[in-house]
Amino acid sequence: MADDKDNPDITTQLVHAGERTEPPAGQPTATPIYASATYTYGSMEEIDRVFAGDQPDYIYTRYGNPTVNAFAEAVRIAEGGAIACAYSSGMAALHASLIACELSPGAVVLASQDLYGATTNLLQTIFGSFGIKTVTADFNDLDAVRAKVDELKPRALVAETISNPLLKVCDIDACAEIAEAIGARLIVDNTFASPYLCRPLDHGGDIVVHSATKFISGHADAMGGVAVSREESDSLALIGVMKLVGGVLSPWEAHELLRGLKTLAVRMDRHCENAAALAEHLRDHPRIGRVYFPGFGTGEQQDVVQRILRPSQSGALVSIELKDNTRAAAFRFMDSLKLCIRSTSLGDVFSSVLHPPTASHRDLSPARRKQLGINDGLIRISVGIESIGDIIADVDQALEAGTA
Repeated sequence: MADDKDNPDITTQLVHAGERTEPPAGQPTATPIYASATYTYGSMEEIDRVFAGDQPDYIYTRYGNPTVNAFAEAVRIAEGGAIACAYSSGMAALHASLIACELSPGAVVLASQDLYGATTNLLQTIFGSFGIKTVTADFNDLDAVRAKVDELKPRALVAETISNPLLKVCDIDACAEIAEAIGARLIVDNTFASPYLCRPLDHGGDIVVHSATKFISGHADAMGGVAVSREESDSLALIGVMKLVGGVLSPWEAHELLRGLKTLAVRMDRHCENAAALAEHLRDHPRIGRVYFPGFGTGEQQDVVQRILRPSQSGALVSIELKDNTRAAAFRFMDSLKLCIRSTSLGDVFSSVLHPPTASHRDLSPARRKQLGINDGLIRISVGIESIGDIIADVDQALEAGTA
């Protein structure tokens, strides 16, 4: 074993060789993946300053990471917020956003009845166990929302820009005004719209949440979430939950999500163009009982769509209810698809289908699903960026083969 400090043993060299070299003089044009979990500094005095917060820098990846922060900052800019924090999933981001609303035992959350099933479960099971009550209302019935707010004085309201799975567009402006009147905060899940189609903070929302796994990623290869607040003061809660609960986004995932974000605009243009064409094609199809698509709204709902979403675009999803409104018919149709993928998510470059009663809303009772209009023959289509002719041909042949 060598004892010369300038010529250490190979065992030592293998551990330290090549590490902690000077960064290049040239600035990388793409954000590097900072895979290090820990950091070192030139002196203990400097480490002390960093731990104390007197010198902003990195300590431990659970506390922050340059790649993760670059992704969060990119989404913050896209959403026009004051502070953003990234997490390991959209559910972790939503959990942190609710914590930021300073909920305490006895507090009430007013949630849209049209929410992703896991969101409702989070509110009722996790927050409910701490004495926080969740009440639902139809957020497309503003009079009903006002009545519930006046009665319950909720601490927070939770909505989705485009609801899952019936694709109702929330009047964020009106809901924000209702919330502000009683000092409540409005959390908006913007996953189905993305920052390209809607910026909820511009409409009065307080915190916007994304499952970045969907359209922001766009390629079915990374999972993450992000919360963006209009108030910089929320950074203490949003970052604090990340540190203490530990739902930390991996720098590897952050790199993939940041790369996906760069092409969001061009992808969404194609997604939305294809979705509109598919919805129009299926509108009067003899084997379909109803097509759900934001662009088909009339009257006041159409005004909401035009005001909330990017002009001339109505989102990238289409939901259909088969005329044979049964689970068996839905399964036959989905099994007959050759191009569209039976997927457990959405927002990817490829077209995918999901059966909400057995997937996203499986945990709801059959009676509750029926009450919400989520029937057994309902299928959600996330329309990809393939040739629209190929997408339509695949859906047509599956309707003929699966529902004959």
